[in-house]
Amino acid sequence: MKKIKGMRWWMVAMVTFGLIVNYLARNTLSVAAPTMMADLHISTREYSYIVVAWQVCYALMQPVAGYVLDAVGTKLGFAMFALAWSLACASAALATGWQSMALFRGLLGLTEAAGIPAGVKATTEWFPARERSVAIGWFNIGSSIGALCAPPLVVWTILHASWQWAFVVVGVLGILWSLLWMLFYKHPRDQKHLSDRERDYILAGQEAKYQHGVPAKASWKAIVRTRSFWSIAIPRFLSEPAWQTFNAWIPLYMATERHMNIKEIALFAWLPFLAADIGCVLGGYLSPLFHKYFDVSLFNSRKWVMAVGALAMIGPGCLGLADSPYTAIALLCLGGFAHQTLSGALYAITSDSFGKNEVATATGLAGMSGYLGATLFTLLFGVLVTVVGYSPLFVVLSVFDIIACIVVFGMVRESAPLGVPARA
Repeated sequence: MKKIKGMRWWMVAMVTFGLIVNYLARNTLSVAAPTMMADLHISTREYSYIVVAWQVCYALMQPVAGYVLDAVGTKLGFAMFALAWSLACASAALATGWQSMALFRGLLGLTEAAGIPAGVKATTEWFPARERSVAIGWFNIGSSIGALCAPPLVVWTILHASWQWAFVVVGVLGILWSLLWMLFYKHPRDQKHLSDRERDYILAGQEAKYQHGVPAKASWKAIVRTRSFWSIAIPRFLSEPAWQTFNAWIPLYMATERHMNIKEIALFAWLPFLAADIGCVLGGYLSPLFHKYFDVSLFNSRKWVMAVGALAMIGPGCLGLADSPYTAIALLCLGGFAHQTLSGALYAITSDSFGKNEVATATGLAGMSGYLGATLFTLLFGVLVTVVGYSPLFVVLSVFDIIACIVVFGMVRESAPLGVPARA
């Protein structure tokens, strides 16, 4: 059997494409929103209910999805969820009002919840600790690319067909990816194209927690009782509202506050997500650079990457000071870069803090915390945006991310996973 050099990077590329279709599905709504809302006579408050339906279902399903992935494995679990979210996305074309759209988006939230836990689990299996933040940065770029591709793809489909067809097209793309995932993804132990040299390199660079045979899987109760969990869950609760606001509200902000038409939205709405791509990748490489040149441990270097992202989040907090729409877009770009930088650092900390039979469950539980925070903020956003406008709400998001960074520095400690003795 022919061995493929750098097989671990091919595997993370597949995860990246999975996250692209995942985020295409969730961002189709925000781009189609101006057209869809006019067609179905949906108000801004009712639109916030649609967004919340997705967020609540996503939040509640995150720990369940993580548990399923830890139980059945990355390959089968990710494929099942991807097929389901693709069908749910396409079904949104059948919506006739805000209630039915909320139902279909709720189904999408339930099924999309496996995306990030699956990515973290796959990189934990395939990468040594020193490369894991880089690998997470590369797969996390899929979320930004998906959001980046949504405006031109959805607007093109609307202009040439209808907003309903936009949901169908994205659903078909997800079905195709799920089939490719089942054909090509394999665990390192089953991947015949993986060379012995690369396999040894991966195993030698993994922490001791991966070298204790097959540890018993920790329960949800055991995970949530740990300091490690809350040191991640609280920052996720505070930071996730920013990213969900970017995903759900940027096109509407451009249409209502900056008075852009649908073609201008297609031209500019993807730029913050391009900046987010840069944040994903640069954030991944910053961690080993801090470790090498600033004499901090690999684990603590993740904290400093998060600090970079939190400070950059001051940018979108200044949105109200921007008179030019182009300056506003630039500040939103800085926000996209900032959030994905700190988000990747949080995922790396999660991967470092939990064992391979716990990491997807822990990621899912922390994700539930994040999306509960996003849900509460979206409910407030839908009500307050018509009263105080967008600018004060973006200030709140910036403050939330800075507080999240402070919590990480105050609470996160390097520790052994559940069931594995800590090093003396």
